[in-house]
Amino acid sequence: MREPTFLILTALAERPRHGYGLIQEVSALSGGEVVLGAGTLYGALDRLVEQGLIVVEREEAVDGRLRRYYTLTDGGASALAAEAERLRRHAAAATERLRRRASPGPVTA
Repeated sequence: MREPTFLILTALAERPRHGYGLIQEVSALSGGEVVLGAGTLYGALDRLVEQGLIVVEREEAVDGRLRRYYTLTDGGASALAAEAERLRRHAAAATERLRRRASPGPVTA
């Protein structure tokens, strides 16, 4: 799973959000490292809806424009949980190897 997808699903784990709210939340979750453009976001949202990981919960008109609110499906929550566990395992492996590097064992010829 790509990082933007992971962050979009994470942003929807707590509550439904509309597009601009997702852009803001993804930026906040990533500490400003991931800033989604509208085209990138809406392409990802369409793909995630197609995959059944999110759904449009509701639509409302705001200032004459339609605002869609997206929510995580149970399948999306399962996919997010699996990816979070995969990333946790990878981070633990990296941390362990860095720990070993910091305190090497006996040197052999």
